[in-house]
Amino acid sequence: MTALALILAAVLTLIAALHVYWGIGGIWPGSDPRSCARAVVGFAGIEAMPSTFASFVVAAAIIAAALVALALGGLFASPFDQVPLGGAALFIGLVFLGRGIAGFTPAWRRLTPEMPFARLDMRYYSPLCLLIGAGLAFLALQGFAQ
Repeated sequence: MTALALILAAVLTLIAALHVYWGIGGIWPGSDPRSCARAVVGFAGIEAMPSTFASFVVAAAIIAAALVALALGGLFASPFDQVPLGGAALFIGLVFLGRGIAGFTPAWRRLTPEMPFARLDMRYYSPLCLLIGAGLAFLALQGFAQ
């Protein structure tokens, strides 16, 4: 369980760092803000990256998820007992699972048709969301079992 928590926290921290990078004006994996938005946001007709504030809010939420994973993995003391942490992890896991499933639906493809996002989403983003969601749900269920 500790190894899973560490892996999840590392992956989530990297994703949060990318959101901070984009929030401060980073354009990778694009060559300009428009191409970056088309690669990482993908909404129909997108011309620019989301605001700095939006990027930082997403990064903070992802860091919170990483901290919940670490606490459930027993890697640091938490002021909360395992049941509220398990509930938080289950909720966050369900959000990630929902995003991962949505990425394979026709409705999501209509909402996010821009290339290369649509291809990257099917190949990487949605499967990664499914793995993160499953990992968090597993940690949550382990927390409830204790």
